[in-house]
Amino acid sequence: MEWETVIGLEIHAQLATKSKIFSGASTAYGAEPNTQACTIDLGMPGVLPVLNREAVRMAAVFGLAIGAEIARRSVFARKNYFYPDLPKGYQISQYELPIVQKGQLTIDLDEGVSKVIGITRAHLEEDAGKSLHEDFQGLSGIDLNRAGTPLLEIVSEPDLRSAKEAVAYMKKLHQMVVYLGICDGNMQEGSFRCDANVSVRRKGDPKLGTRAEIKNLNSFRFVERAIEFEIERQIDLIEAGGKVVQETRLYDPDKGETRSMRGKEEANDYRYFPDPDLLPLVLDEEFIATTRASLPELPDTKKQRFISQYGLSSYDAGVLTTSRALSDYYEATVAALGGEPKLCANWVMGDLSAFLNKENREITASPVSPVQLAGLLRRIQDQTISGKIAKDVFEALWAGEGETDAIIEKRGLKQITDNSAIEKVIDDVIAANPEQLAQYRAGKDKLFAFFVGQVMKASKGKANPQQVNDLLAEKLKG
Repeated sequence: MEWETVIGLEIHAQLATKSKIFSGASTAYGAEPNTQACTIDLGMPGVLPVLNREAVRMAAVFGLAIGAEIARRSVFARKNYFYPDLPKGYQISQYELPIVQKGQLTIDLDEGVSKVIGITRAHLEEDAGKSLHEDFQGLSGIDLNRAGTPLLEIVSEPDLRSAKEAVAYMKKLHQMVVYLGICDGNMQEGSFRCDANVSVRRKGDPKLGTRAEIKNLNSFRFVERAIEFEIERQIDLIEAGGKVVQETRLYDPDKGETRSMRGKEEANDYRYFPDPDLLPLVLDEEFIATTRASLPELPDTKKQRFISQYGLSSYDAGVLTTSRALSDYYEATVAALGGEPKLCANWVMGDLSAFLNKENREITASPVSPVQLAGLLRRIQDQTISGKIAKDVFEALWAGEGETDAIIEKRGLKQITDNSAIEKVIDDVIAANPEQLAQYRAGKDKLFAFFVGQVMKASKGKANPQQVNDLLAEKLKG
Protein backbone atom coordinates (compact mmCIF):
# COMPACT_ATOMS: atom_id res chain seq x y z
CA MET A 1 0.00 0.00 0.00
CA GLU A 2 3.00 2.36 -0.31
CA TRP A 3 1.90 3.36 -3.82
CA GLU A 4 -0.94 5.67 -4.81
CA THR A 5 -2.57 5.60 -8.23
CA VAL A 6 -3.70 8.77 -9.98
CA ILE A 7 -6.14 8.42 -12.87
CA GLY A 8 -7.85 10.91 -15.15
CA LEU A 9 -10.23 9.93 -17.93
CA GLU A 10 -10.89 11.58 -21.27
CA ILE A 11 -14.23 10.31 -22.53
CA HIS A 12 -15.45 10.82 -26.07
CA ALA A 13 -19.24 10.86 -26.36
CA GLN A 14 -20.54 10.89 -29.91
CA LEU A 15 -23.42 13.38 -29.97
CA ALA A 16 -26.75 12.05 -31.24
CA THR A 17 -27.26 14.62 -33.99
CA LYS A 18 -28.64 13.57 -37.37
CA SER A 19 -25.93 15.43 -39.28
CA LYS A 20 -22.26 16.15 -38.70
CA ILE A 21 -20.88 19.00 -36.68
CA PHE A 22 -19.79 21.14 -39.64
CA SER A 23 -21.70 19.67 -42.58
CA GLY A 24 -25.08 18.26 -43.55
CA ALA A 25 -23.74 14.72 -44.10
CA SER A 26 -25.56 11.95 -42.23
CA THR A 27 -24.20 10.47 -39.01
CA ALA A 28 -26.19 7.21 -39.36
CA TYR A 29 -24.12 4.17 -38.38
CA GLY A 30 -23.52 1.19 -40.67
CA ALA A 31 -23.57 2.74 -44.15
CA GLU A 32 -21.27 1.45 -46.86
CA PRO A 33 -17.73 2.86 -46.44
CA ASN A 34 -17.14 6.39 -47.72
CA THR A 35 -20.77 7.04 -48.66
CA GLN A 36 -21.36 9.64 -45.92
CA ALA A 37 -18.35 11.92 -46.25
CA CYS A 38 -19.02 15.13 -48.16
CA THR A 39 -16.59 17.74 -49.48
CA ILE A 40 -16.72 19.70 -46.21
CA ASP A 41 -15.76 16.61 -44.16
CA LEU A 42 -12.87 16.04 -46.54
CA GLY A 43 -11.70 19.67 -46.33
CA MET A 44 -11.78 20.17 -50.10
CA PRO A 45 -10.75 23.57 -51.52
CA GLY A 46 -13.45 26.22 -51.57
CA VAL A 47 -15.69 24.72 -48.88
CA LEU A 48 -16.46 26.21 -45.47
CA PRO A 49 -17.64 24.54 -42.24
CA VAL A 50 -21.00 25.58 -40.74
CA LEU A 51 -21.52 24.81 -37.04
CA ASN A 52 -24.37 22.46 -36.10
CA ARG A 53 -26.61 24.30 -33.59
CA GLU A 54 -27.94 21.02 -32.15
CA ALA A 55 -24.43 19.89 -31.23
CA VAL A 56 -23.95 23.17 -29.35
CA ARG A 57 -27.26 22.68 -27.52
CA MET A 58 -26.30 19.14 -26.50
CA ALA A 59 -22.96 20.29 -25.14
CA ALA A 60 -24.72 22.99 -23.11
CA VAL A 61 -27.26 20.44 -21.82
CA PHE A 62 -24.40 18.29 -20.53
CA GLY A 63 -22.63 21.23 -18.93
CA LEU A 64 -25.76 22.37 -17.10
CA ALA A 65 -26.47 18.81 -15.92
CA ILE A 66 -23.06 18.56 -14.19
CA GLY A 67 -23.27 22.04 -12.67
CA ALA A 68 -20.52 23.41 -14.90
CA GLU A 69 -19.85 26.86 -16.25
CA ILE A 70 -21.15 27.36 -19.80
CA ALA A 71 -18.80 29.67 -21.65
CA ARG A 72 -20.65 32.59 -23.20
CA ARG A 73 -17.79 32.76 -25.70
CA SER A 74 -15.80 29.77 -26.90
CA VAL A 75 -13.43 29.29 -29.81
CA PHE A 76 -12.75 26.50 -32.28
CA ALA A 77 -9.13 25.69 -33.08
CA ARG A 78 -7.26 23.58 -35.58
CA LYS A 79 -5.40 20.65 -34.01
CA ASN A 80 -2.78 19.58 -36.53
CA TYR A 81 -1.70 15.99 -36.88
CA PHE A 82 -1.27 13.65 -39.78
CA TYR A 83 -3.00 10.30 -39.94
CA PRO A 84 -4.61 8.62 -42.96
CA ASP A 85 -8.07 8.80 -41.38
CA LEU A 86 -7.85 12.58 -40.86
CA PRO A 87 -8.36 13.83 -44.42
CA LYS A 88 -7.80 17.55 -43.79
CA GLY A 89 -4.53 17.03 -41.89
CA TYR A 90 -6.11 18.78 -38.90
CA GLN A 91 -9.03 18.28 -36.56
CA ILE A 92 -11.39 21.11 -35.64
CA SER A 93 -11.59 21.09 -31.84
CA GLN A 94 -11.66 23.50 -28.90
CA TYR A 95 -8.54 24.22 -26.92
CA GLU A 96 -8.06 27.34 -24.80
CA LEU A 97 -11.73 28.34 -24.63
CA PRO A 98 -13.97 25.23 -24.38
CA ILE A 99 -17.76 25.46 -24.14
CA VAL A 100 -18.00 23.64 -20.75
CA GLN A 101 -15.70 24.18 -17.76
CA LYS A 102 -15.47 23.22 -14.08
CA GLY A 103 -18.21 20.68 -13.45
CA GLN A 104 -18.49 17.63 -11.22
CA LEU A 105 -20.08 14.22 -10.96
CA THR A 106 -20.79 12.18 -7.83
CA ILE A 107 -20.06 8.47 -8.06
CA ASP A 108 -21.28 5.70 -5.75
CA LEU A 109 -18.70 3.29 -4.34
CA ASP A 110 -18.93 0.28 -2.04
CA GLU A 111 -20.81 0.35 1.29
CA GLY A 112 -22.78 3.48 0.52
CA VAL A 113 -19.68 5.67 0.08
CA SER A 114 -19.85 8.39 -2.55
CA LYS A 115 -17.12 10.55 -4.06
CA VAL A 116 -17.18 13.76 -6.05
CA ILE A 117 -15.10 13.72 -9.22
CA GLY A 118 -14.16 17.02 -10.81
CA ILE A 119 -14.67 17.55 -14.53
CA THR A 120 -12.10 19.98 -15.89
CA ARG A 121 -13.80 20.65 -19.21
CA ALA A 122 -15.97 19.30 -21.99
CA HIS A 123 -15.31 20.57 -25.47
CA LEU A 124 -16.79 20.10 -28.92
CA GLU A 125 -14.77 18.58 -31.73
CA GLU A 126 -15.11 16.51 -34.87
CA ASP A 127 -14.31 12.82 -35.03
CA ALA A 128 -11.77 11.36 -37.45
CA GLY A 129 -12.44 8.55 -39.90
CA LYS A 130 -11.55 4.94 -39.27
CA SER A 131 -8.63 2.82 -40.46
CA LEU A 132 -9.50 -0.76 -41.37
CA HIS A 133 -6.77 -3.38 -41.26
CA GLU A 134 -8.60 -6.61 -42.04
CA ASP A 135 -9.16 -8.20 -45.46
CA PHE A 136 -6.85 -5.87 -47.37
CA GLN A 137 -3.94 -8.26 -47.96
CA GLY A 138 -1.40 -6.43 -45.86
CA LEU A 139 -2.79 -2.97 -46.62
CA SER A 140 -5.13 -0.68 -44.70
CA GLY A 141 -8.45 0.71 -45.86
CA ILE A 142 -9.87 4.08 -44.84
CA ASP A 143 -13.57 4.65 -44.11
CA LEU A 144 -14.31 8.37 -43.80
CA ASN A 145 -18.01 8.05 -42.91
CA ARG A 146 -17.20 8.94 -39.29
CA ALA A 147 -15.10 11.98 -40.23
CA GLY A 148 -16.85 15.10 -38.98
CA THR A 149 -19.20 13.31 -36.55
CA PRO A 150 -19.71 15.58 -33.52
CA LEU A 151 -17.93 14.58 -30.32
CA LEU A 152 -18.06 15.91 -26.81
CA GLU A 153 -14.71 15.20 -25.15
CA ILE A 154 -15.17 15.13 -21.37
CA VAL A 155 -11.97 15.51 -19.37
CA SER A 156 -11.92 14.63 -15.67
CA GLU A 157 -9.66 15.98 -12.98
CA PRO A 158 -7.03 13.44 -11.81
CA ASP A 159 -9.32 12.55 -8.89
CA LEU A 160 -9.67 8.80 -9.47
CA ARG A 161 -7.55 6.49 -7.34
CA SER A 162 -8.32 2.99 -8.59
CA ALA A 163 -9.55 1.06 -11.61
CA LYS A 164 -12.88 0.47 -9.83
CA GLU A 165 -13.35 4.19 -9.24
CA ALA A 166 -12.57 4.85 -12.90
CA VAL A 167 -15.20 2.31 -14.01
CA ALA A 168 -17.77 3.73 -11.57
CA TYR A 169 -17.14 7.23 -12.97
CA MET A 170 -17.33 6.04 -16.57
CA LYS A 171 -20.59 4.17 -15.90
CA LYS A 172 -22.11 7.21 -14.21
CA LEU A 173 -21.10 9.43 -17.11
CA HIS A 174 -22.48 6.88 -19.58
CA GLN A 175 -25.79 6.87 -17.70
CA MET A 176 -25.82 10.68 -17.70
CA VAL A 177 -25.29 11.24 -21.44
CA VAL A 178 -27.86 8.58 -22.37
CA TYR A 179 -30.34 9.98 -19.83
CA LEU A 180 -29.92 13.43 -21.33
CA GLY A 181 -30.56 12.04 -24.82
CA ILE A 182 -27.32 13.51 -26.19
CA CYS A 183 -25.54 10.19 -26.91
CA ASP A 184 -26.81 6.69 -27.63
CA GLY A 185 -24.00 5.25 -25.50
CA ASN A 186 -23.34 2.36 -27.89
CA MET A 187 -19.81 1.34 -26.97
CA GLN A 188 -19.59 -1.42 -29.59
CA GLU A 189 -20.13 1.18 -32.31
CA GLY A 190 -17.66 3.60 -30.75
CA SER A 191 -20.28 6.14 -29.64
CA PHE A 192 -18.83 6.19 -26.13
CA ARG A 193 -15.15 5.48 -25.63
CA CYS A 194 -12.39 6.38 -23.24
CA ASP A 195 -8.71 7.32 -23.00
CA ALA A 196 -7.23 6.69 -19.54
CA ASN A 197 -4.29 8.65 -18.14
CA VAL A 198 -2.59 6.56 -15.45
CA SER A 199 0.33 7.34 -13.15
CA VAL A 200 1.63 6.15 -9.79
CA ARG A 201 3.47 7.89 -6.97
CA ARG A 202 4.72 7.08 -3.50
CA LYS A 203 2.05 7.66 -0.86
CA GLY A 204 2.36 11.14 0.57
CA ASP A 205 4.30 12.48 -2.41
CA PRO A 206 2.52 15.65 -3.62
CA LYS A 207 4.20 15.44 -7.03
CA LEU A 208 2.35 13.56 -9.76
CA GLY A 209 4.13 10.67 -11.44
CA THR A 210 4.74 10.42 -15.18
CA ARG A 211 1.55 9.34 -16.85
CA ALA A 212 0.87 6.94 -19.67
CA GLU A 213 -2.25 7.33 -21.79
CA ILE A 214 -4.20 4.19 -22.76
CA LYS A 215 -6.16 4.94 -25.94
CA ASN A 216 -9.56 3.90 -27.27
CA LEU A 217 -11.05 1.72 -24.54
CA ASN A 218 -14.61 0.83 -25.50
CA SER A 219 -15.88 -1.38 -22.69
CA PHE A 220 -16.08 -1.04 -18.92
CA ARG A 221 -14.31 -4.38 -18.49
CA PHE A 222 -11.41 -3.33 -20.73
CA VAL A 223 -11.06 -0.04 -18.85
CA GLU A 224 -10.73 -1.85 -15.53
CA ARG A 225 -8.31 -4.49 -16.81
CA ALA A 226 -6.17 -2.03 -18.76
CA ILE A 227 -5.78 0.31 -15.79
CA GLU A 228 -5.01 -2.54 -13.38
CA PHE A 229 -2.30 -3.87 -15.71
CA GLU A 230 -0.84 -0.41 -16.25
CA ILE A 231 -0.67 0.29 -12.50
CA GLU A 232 1.22 -2.96 -11.92
CA ARG A 233 3.50 -2.34 -14.91
CA GLN A 234 4.51 1.12 -13.71
CA ILE A 235 5.12 0.03 -10.12
CA ASP A 236 7.24 -2.94 -11.23
CA LEU A 237 9.21 -0.70 -13.60
CA ILE A 238 10.00 1.91 -10.93
CA GLU A 239 10.86 -0.66 -8.26
CA ALA A 240 13.27 -2.30 -10.73
CA GLY A 241 15.10 1.02 -11.11
CA GLY A 242 13.47 2.10 -14.37
CA LYS A 243 11.48 5.18 -15.27
CA VAL A 244 7.99 5.57 -16.67
CA VAL A 245 8.02 7.50 -19.94
CA GLN A 246 5.16 9.66 -21.11
CA GLU A 247 3.63 7.78 -24.01
CA THR A 248 0.45 6.56 -25.62
CA ARG A 249 -0.31 2.86 -25.14
CA LEU A 250 -2.89 0.44 -26.48
CA TYR A 251 -4.64 -2.30 -24.54
CA ASP A 252 -4.54 -5.82 -26.00
CA PRO A 253 -7.58 -7.66 -24.56
CA ASP A 254 -6.35 -11.03 -25.83
CA LYS A 255 -3.09 -10.77 -23.90
CA GLY A 256 -4.52 -8.64 -21.09
CA GLU A 257 -1.70 -6.12 -21.34
CA THR A 258 -0.90 -2.63 -22.61
CA ARG A 259 1.80 -2.00 -25.20
CA SER A 260 3.54 1.13 -26.43
CA MET A 261 1.97 2.83 -29.44
CA ARG A 262 3.88 6.11 -29.74
CA GLY A 263 5.47 8.87 -27.70
CA LYS A 264 2.87 11.12 -26.13
CA GLU A 265 2.47 14.44 -27.91
CA GLU A 266 2.34 17.69 -25.97
CA ALA A 267 -0.09 20.49 -26.82
CA ASN A 268 2.59 22.39 -28.77
CA ASP A 269 3.09 19.35 -31.01
CA TYR A 270 -0.41 19.89 -32.34
CA ARG A 271 0.28 23.54 -33.23
CA TYR A 272 -3.16 24.72 -32.14
CA PHE A 273 -4.42 27.99 -33.59
CA PRO A 274 -7.92 29.49 -33.93
CA ASP A 275 -9.73 28.14 -36.98
CA PRO A 276 -9.92 31.03 -39.46
CA ASP A 277 -13.08 29.61 -41.07
CA LEU A 278 -15.15 29.67 -37.86
CA LEU A 279 -16.21 32.69 -35.85
CA PRO A 280 -16.12 32.49 -32.04
CA LEU A 281 -19.20 30.73 -30.64
CA VAL A 282 -21.23 33.23 -28.59
CA LEU A 283 -24.18 32.06 -26.44
CA ASP A 284 -26.69 34.53 -25.09
CA GLU A 285 -28.59 34.28 -21.80
CA GLU A 286 -31.83 33.34 -23.55
CA PHE A 287 -30.16 30.29 -25.11
CA ILE A 288 -28.78 29.21 -21.73
CA ALA A 289 -32.14 29.72 -19.99
CA THR A 290 -34.05 27.80 -22.66
CA THR A 291 -31.55 24.96 -22.52
CA ARG A 292 -31.71 24.82 -18.72
CA ALA A 293 -35.51 24.65 -18.85
CA SER A 294 -35.31 21.66 -21.21
CA LEU A 295 -33.27 19.51 -18.81
CA PRO A 296 -34.99 16.27 -17.78
CA GLU A 297 -35.10 15.07 -14.18
CA LEU A 298 -31.58 13.77 -13.57
CA PRO A 299 -30.82 10.24 -12.29
CA ASP A 300 -29.73 11.18 -8.75
CA THR A 301 -32.75 13.45 -8.28
CA LYS A 302 -35.11 10.82 -9.62
CA LYS A 303 -33.59 8.15 -7.39
CA GLN A 304 -34.26 10.25 -4.29
CA ARG A 305 -37.80 10.95 -5.47
CA PHE A 306 -38.46 7.23 -5.97
CA ILE A 307 -37.27 6.59 -2.41
CA SER A 308 -39.50 9.29 -0.90
CA GLN A 309 -42.52 9.03 -3.20
CA TYR A 310 -42.73 5.26 -3.61
CA GLY A 311 -41.07 4.07 -0.40
CA LEU A 312 -38.47 2.07 -2.32
CA SER A 313 -35.11 1.00 -0.95
CA SER A 314 -32.03 2.83 -2.17
CA TYR A 315 -31.06 -0.29 -4.14
CA ASP A 316 -34.44 -0.65 -5.89
CA ALA A 317 -34.59 3.07 -6.67
CA GLY A 318 -31.05 2.93 -8.05
CA VAL A 319 -31.85 0.02 -10.37
CA LEU A 320 -35.09 1.56 -11.61
CA THR A 321 -33.42 4.87 -12.47
CA THR A 322 -30.50 3.43 -14.44
CA SER A 323 -32.22 4.65 -17.62
CA ARG A 324 -35.02 7.07 -18.44
CA ALA A 325 -36.89 4.39 -20.39
CA LEU A 326 -36.82 1.99 -17.43
CA SER A 327 -37.95 4.60 -14.92
CA ASP A 328 -40.70 5.78 -17.29
CA TYR A 329 -41.93 2.19 -17.71
CA TYR A 330 -41.98 1.67 -13.94
CA GLU A 331 -43.88 4.88 -13.23
CA ALA A 332 -46.39 4.11 -15.99
CA THR A 333 -46.99 0.68 -14.42
CA VAL A 334 -47.57 2.17 -10.95
CA ALA A 335 -49.95 4.76 -12.43
CA ALA A 336 -51.90 2.13 -14.39
CA LEU A 337 -52.22 -0.10 -11.31
CA GLY A 338 -53.09 2.82 -9.06
CA GLY A 339 -50.46 2.04 -6.43
CA GLU A 340 -48.47 -0.92 -5.10
CA PRO A 341 -45.06 0.55 -6.00
CA LYS A 342 -43.08 -2.29 -4.37
CA LEU A 343 -45.04 -4.98 -6.24
CA CYS A 344 -44.48 -3.10 -9.50
CA ALA A 345 -40.77 -2.71 -8.73
CA ASN A 346 -40.37 -6.42 -8.06
CA TRP A 347 -41.93 -7.35 -11.40
CA VAL A 348 -40.13 -4.72 -13.46
CA MET A 349 -36.74 -5.62 -11.95
CA GLY A 350 -37.53 -9.35 -11.88
CA ASP A 351 -39.51 -11.14 -14.57
CA LEU A 352 -39.65 -8.26 -17.05
CA SER A 353 -35.91 -7.59 -16.89
CA ALA A 354 -35.14 -11.32 -17.09
CA PHE A 355 -37.15 -11.68 -20.30
CA LEU A 356 -35.58 -8.55 -21.77
CA ASN A 357 -32.09 -9.78 -20.97
CA LYS A 358 -32.80 -13.24 -22.35
CA GLU A 359 -33.81 -11.81 -25.72
CA ASN A 360 -31.33 -8.91 -25.60
CA ARG A 361 -34.12 -6.34 -25.94
CA GLU A 362 -34.30 -2.76 -24.76
CA ILE A 363 -37.25 -1.98 -22.52
CA THR A 364 -38.67 0.24 -25.24
CA ALA A 365 -39.08 -2.95 -27.31
CA SER A 366 -40.91 -4.90 -24.58
CA PRO A 367 -43.91 -6.86 -25.94
CA VAL A 368 -45.60 -6.32 -22.56
CA SER A 369 -46.69 -2.72 -22.02
CA PRO A 370 -46.96 -1.03 -18.61
CA VAL A 371 -50.76 -1.20 -18.87
CA GLN A 372 -50.61 -4.95 -19.58
CA LEU A 373 -48.23 -5.57 -16.69
CA ALA A 374 -50.51 -3.56 -14.40
CA GLY A 375 -53.46 -5.69 -15.56
CA LEU A 376 -51.56 -8.82 -14.57
CA LEU A 377 -50.61 -7.40 -11.16
CA ARG A 378 -54.23 -6.43 -10.56
CA ARG A 379 -55.19 -10.11 -10.78
CA ILE A 380 -52.56 -10.93 -8.16
CA GLN A 381 -54.01 -8.19 -5.96
CA ASP A 382 -57.59 -9.46 -6.14
CA GLN A 383 -56.37 -13.07 -5.72
CA THR A 384 -57.70 -14.20 -9.08
CA ILE A 385 -54.27 -15.81 -9.60
CA SER A 386 -51.30 -16.52 -7.37
CA GLY A 387 -47.88 -14.99 -7.82
CA LYS A 388 -46.60 -18.28 -9.17
CA ILE A 389 -49.38 -18.62 -11.75
CA ALA A 390 -48.80 -14.97 -12.69
CA LYS A 391 -45.39 -15.99 -14.03
CA ASP A 392 -47.07 -18.33 -16.52
CA VAL A 393 -49.53 -15.60 -17.49
CA PHE A 394 -46.66 -13.15 -17.99
CA GLU A 395 -44.92 -15.60 -20.31
CA ALA A 396 -48.14 -15.86 -22.35
CA LEU A 397 -48.45 -12.06 -22.42
CA TRP A 398 -44.87 -11.85 -23.67
CA ALA A 399 -45.66 -14.37 -26.41
CA GLY A 400 -48.63 -12.27 -27.54
CA GLU A 401 -51.35 -14.75 -26.59
CA GLY A 402 -53.80 -12.03 -25.59
CA GLU A 403 -54.67 -10.01 -22.51
CA THR A 404 -54.41 -11.23 -18.91
CA ASP A 405 -58.08 -12.08 -18.32
CA ALA A 406 -58.38 -13.95 -21.62
CA ILE A 407 -55.24 -15.98 -20.87
CA ILE A 408 -56.47 -16.88 -17.38
CA GLU A 409 -59.84 -17.97 -18.75
CA LYS A 410 -58.43 -19.88 -21.71
CA ARG A 411 -55.89 -21.79 -19.63
CA GLY A 412 -58.14 -22.30 -16.60
CA LEU A 413 -55.66 -20.64 -14.27
CA LYS A 414 -58.07 -18.98 -11.85
CA GLN A 415 -56.93 -19.38 -8.27
CA ILE A 416 -58.84 -21.66 -5.89
CA THR A 417 -59.95 -19.59 -2.91
CA ASP A 418 -62.86 -21.72 -1.69
CA ASN A 419 -61.92 -23.15 1.72
CA SER A 420 -63.89 -26.37 1.29
CA ALA A 421 -62.21 -27.09 -2.04
CA ILE A 422 -58.76 -26.51 -0.55
CA GLU A 423 -59.61 -28.62 2.49
CA LYS A 424 -60.57 -31.50 0.19
CA VAL A 425 -57.15 -31.37 -1.49
CA ILE A 426 -55.41 -31.18 1.91
CA ASP A 427 -57.35 -34.19 3.22
CA ASP A 428 -56.35 -36.22 0.16
CA VAL A 429 -52.66 -35.28 0.56
CA ILE A 430 -52.64 -36.13 4.28
CA ALA A 431 -54.32 -39.46 3.60
CA ALA A 432 -51.74 -40.30 0.93
CA ASN A 433 -48.76 -39.57 3.21
CA PRO A 434 -49.33 -41.29 6.60
CA GLU A 435 -45.61 -41.82 7.27
CA GLN A 436 -44.77 -38.14 6.82
CA LEU A 437 -47.82 -37.20 8.93
CA ALA A 438 -46.59 -39.35 11.81
CA GLN A 439 -43.09 -37.85 11.56
CA TYR A 440 -44.50 -34.30 11.53
CA ARG A 441 -46.66 -34.92 14.60
CA ALA A 442 -43.63 -36.46 16.30
CA GLY A 443 -41.86 -33.10 16.02
CA LYS A 444 -40.30 -33.02 12.56
CA ASP A 445 -41.61 -29.52 11.77
CA LYS A 446 -39.64 -29.18 8.51
CA LEU A 447 -42.09 -31.58 6.86
CA PHE A 448 -44.66 -28.78 6.83
CA ALA A 449 -43.03 -27.50 3.64
CA PHE A 450 -43.39 -30.99 2.15
CA PHE A 451 -47.15 -30.95 2.72
CA VAL A 452 -47.47 -27.43 1.31
CA GLY A 453 -45.63 -28.55 -1.81
CA GLN A 454 -47.84 -31.62 -2.22
CA VAL A 455 -51.03 -29.58 -1.86
CA MET A 456 -49.85 -27.00 -4.41
CA LYS A 457 -48.84 -29.81 -6.77
CA ALA A 458 -52.20 -31.54 -6.39
CA SER A 459 -54.04 -28.27 -7.07
CA LYS A 460 -51.76 -27.56 -10.07
CA GLY A 461 -50.58 -24.42 -8.34
CA LYS A 462 -54.08 -22.93 -8.23
CA ALA A 463 -54.73 -23.08 -4.48
CA ASN A 464 -54.27 -19.78 -2.64
CA PRO A 465 -50.90 -20.20 -0.87
CA GLN A 466 -51.89 -18.29 2.28
CA GLN A 467 -55.10 -20.30 2.69
CA VAL A 468 -53.16 -23.52 2.13
CA ASN A 469 -50.72 -22.60 4.89
CA ASP A 470 -53.48 -21.63 7.35
CA LEU A 471 -55.75 -24.61 6.71
CA LEU A 472 -52.85 -27.09 6.56
CA ALA A 473 -51.54 -25.91 9.94
CA GLU A 474 -54.93 -26.68 11.49
CA LYS A 475 -55.32 -30.06 9.79
CA LEU A 476 -51.86 -31.28 10.73
CA LYS A 477 -52.49 -30.63 14.43
CA GLY A 478 -54.78 -33.66 14.40
